[in-house]
Amino acid sequence: MKLPLLLAALAATPAMAQDKPVLTVYAGESITSEWGPGPKIEEGFEAFCDCDLRFVTGDELSRVLMEGERTEADILFGLNTDVTARARASGLFAPHGQDTSDLSLPVAWTDPIFLPYNWGETAFIYDETRLENPPASFADLLDAPDDLKIVIQDPRSSVSGLALLLWVKAVYGDDAPEAWAKLAPKALTVTKGWSESYGMFTEGEADMVLSYTTSPAYHIASENDTTKKAAIFPEGHYFMAELAAQIRTTDQPELAQRFMDWILTPEFQAMIPLANWSLPAKLPQDQWPQVMRDLPRPDKTLFYTEDEAEAARGPALDEWLRAFAG
Repeated sequence: MKLPLLLAALAATPAMAQDKPVLTVYAGESITSEWGPGPKIEEGFEAFCDCDLRFVTGDELSRVLMEGERTEADILFGLNTDVTARARASGLFAPHGQDTSDLSLPVAWTDPIFLPYNWGETAFIYDETRLENPPASFADLLDAPDDLKIVIQDPRSSVSGLALLLWVKAVYGDDAPEAWAKLAPKALTVTKGWSESYGMFTEGEADMVLSYTTSPAYHIASENDTTKKAAIFPEGHYFMAELAAQIRTTDQPELAQRFMDWILTPEFQAMIPLANWSLPAKLPQDQWPQVMRDLPRPDKTLFYTEDEAEAARGPALDEWLRAFAG
């Protein structure tokens, strides 16, 4: 091959590799891992977008806030309402443009920026073969003997840990410090994230683990194991929705908008229950997998708006730290 032709061929190679536009999605490990919904989301969106969806794993919100308008992200995936006040204040996010009037959530949703794709409620999970008489209420849990060992997550590093912080505050209000003082001796350990906690529980190291009301569905559907149960408390369970948002400064605005449009479609929503092991944001209950429909649900849902959560976070964290300082 003559040198000019060779140079032309080499120069064409990068351009050919970049033929497809790239949508960059920042998401947490629970999304991007092989057991999370990320692989199915990637495959599903790429099937009709003629693009390359690329997940970037990490502390997605902190990274975007640090990068600011120079961020490489087009979509932020996996936020929850307990941190959206900080995200909204950054001004980095664009309206999602979706009709949220008929979502299948237990709370009304009118947020024009942050779009829910699934939801659930915090719960303590137990193995009925190890714990024959689980606490029947939050009060029972606090009053249980201290040899009942639970594993929880750190609210400073874990969304589920933060949800527990706000759950206790929602149930006990000004009496939250006393509740933490009763709960702390039962904590075998406090882990940085959910995966470590849940692994300790499934290995038999703890009697109960902080997780979600939908967690038993995984064991039933994937392992044919019906021994894992959520302890349902009459005081109510704290609501969490996972959210997606479009970056305002994205260099792929049309592609990012297509992704946001796709989130509430039946195709996307049908992936959620048995991939993210949570409840879909826009599917009626009669279209949920049977394993999800059969799970016991709390009679009472507890929820802080983002402003309430932001106001409660600091004082609640101080109460938690005092209880676990020792």
